[in-house]
Amino acid sequence: MLRRRFLTAAAAATAFSGMRLSAQPKPSLLDKARGLASAPYVPPKSQLPPPFAGLDYDAYRGIRPIPGRAAELPLGTHYSVDLLPPGLFFPNPVRIDRDTGFGPQEVAFAPHLFSFQERYFDTIPETAPGAGFSGLRLRHPLNAPDRMDEVLVVQGASYFRAIGQEMIYGLSARAVSIGTGGATPEEFPRFTHLRLHQPQHGTIRLEGVIDSPSLAGHIDMTLQPGADTVIDISCTLMPRREIADIGVAPLTSMYLKGPLRASVSDDFRPRVHDSDLLLIENGAGERLWRPISNPAQVETSAFVDAKPASFGLFQTPRAFVDYEDTEARYHDRPNAVVRPKGDWGPGAVVLVEIPTGDEFMDNIVAFWRPDAPLAPGSEHRFDYSLHWTLSPPAQGEAARILQSRSGREHDQAGTRRYVIDISGDATGRIPEITAQKPAKITGVSLFELPDQRGTRVTFLFTPSETDSVDLRLVVRDPSTKQGDAIWLHRWTRARDGGV
Repeated sequence: MLRRRFLTAAAAATAFSGMRLSAQPKPSLLDKARGLASAPYVPPKSQLPPPFAGLDYDAYRGIRPIPGRAAELPLGTHYSVDLLPPGLFFPNPVRIDRDTGFGPQEVAFAPHLFSFQERYFDTIPETAPGAGFSGLRLRHPLNAPDRMDEVLVVQGASYFRAIGQEMIYGLSARAVSIGTGGATPEEFPRFTHLRLHQPQHGTIRLEGVIDSPSLAGHIDMTLQPGADTVIDISCTLMPRREIADIGVAPLTSMYLKGPLRASVSDDFRPRVHDSDLLLIENGAGERLWRPISNPAQVETSAFVDAKPASFGLFQTPRAFVDYEDTEARYHDRPNAVVRPKGDWGPGAVVLVEIPTGDEFMDNIVAFWRPDAPLAPGSEHRFDYSLHWTLSPPAQGEAARILQSRSGREHDQAGTRRYVIDISGDATGRIPEITAQKPAKITGVSLFELPDQRGTRVTFLFTPSETDSVDLRLVVRDPSTKQGDAIWLHRWTRARDGGV
C-alpha cells in the first residue's frame, strides 16, 4: 500500500474544447456490475504500451493533461474534472463517462490529450492500444470563488480521497477491501468504469463499477464540498465466491511515530502521521478511543459491535509545533468519519496496524467486517456518509481523550509508564485499568492538570514475559452525567524486544 502522493501528478489546466466523445445509450452501471458478477473474472492486460510503459516517478510526473483536452473539463458552472494518465503504479485502464447535459458520454483515450516532457520522452505515438485513463481529479471553488481547487481524487485500485476547506490530502478511502492484514496476499478490487453526472443543488454524483477475482460491485457517491466535505455513499457488493474477510467502508492512513512510541524513528519531528486515533461510537452508546501505533509486526484488532453509529480515523493534534513539518503539513490533514445508514447488523470494526520504517507507506487500515461471510451469488448494499473534516471528535456529554503518551521507566527495568490526559476536572473521577495477566498495573495516579487543561491519569505497566497485552482504561465519574471515557491500547514489544 504505497503512499498515493502520485494522485496529484497531473497539472492544472483551463477550459473545455473539442474532444472525441461516443454518444450512445448507456446501461445502468449497477446492472453492468451485476453482469460482471454473474460471469467469470477477466483480468486486465498487465503490460502498458508506449509511451506509458516502464516509467519511473519523475517520468510519470512529466505527463500532464492538456488544458481543454484532459484537464479542467467543465461539469456545470462550479465543477471541473482532470483525467489522469496511466503509468507507474496505475497500469489498468478505467473507462470514464462524462455528462455534459446530454447524458453520459465516454471520453475516448489518446496520447494527444497529454503533454510529455522532452527530457523523459522522445516520439509520442498517435495511439496507445490497451491504455486508458487511470482515474480522475475533481475541482470546485472550495477556498475562493475564483479558484478551482482540488476536492476529490479517484485513482488506483478502488482508492479515493477528498478534502474540505483549508485541508491538504492525507488519508484515503476505498470502495472495498479483501483480506487486509490476513495471512495471504491482500486482494485489491479496482474501478473499471467511472461515470460523472451533472451537478445538482451544489452536489455532484459519481458512480463506479468495481471488479476483482472475488467480487464485482457498484459504488454511488454524491459529493457535497464545503468547510467539511461530505460524501453520501451506497456500495453494492456481489461476491463470486464466499468472502469472510471483506472490508466495508475501509479507511487507509499512515502512522510512523508519535509520543506513544517515539523511539520507532530517529526523526527531528515529534510526530509523523496522517492519523493517530481510531474513534468508534458503538451500538451500545459507548465511545471507544483507540490510539494508533506502529508495531513491530502486523497487529489486527476487532471491536465487536452491532448497529455501529460511526467509526473514523482522526488527526487529533492541530498545531504546527505538534509536527514541525513545513512541507508535509500534517496538521492540515483531514479526519475521515464513516457514519452508517440503516442496520449493518452484527460485525466488528477492524483495525490493522502494519509496521513501517518510513512515512511513504500506508500502514493503517480501519473498516467494518460483517459477522457472516458474503455468499457467492448474493448482493449486499451498504449505505453510509463519509465526512472529511478538521474538527475534533464532538464532545457532547462524554469525556474526551486529549492525548496519550508512554515511555520506558528508566529506574525500573521492564516497565513502561503511560500518561493519558482527559477532558474535564479531576473531582470525583475514578480510573479503572485492566490488563491481561501476567501483566501488572501499578502506580496508578489521577490528578488535575494546571490551567484547567483537564485530568491526567498515569500508571506503570510491566508485561512480564508476554509479547502483546490489551489495555483498557475507563475513567468513571459517578457524581455527574458525563459519559465515561474509554481508552484502549494494544502494547506490543518494541523492535529491540524491550518493553
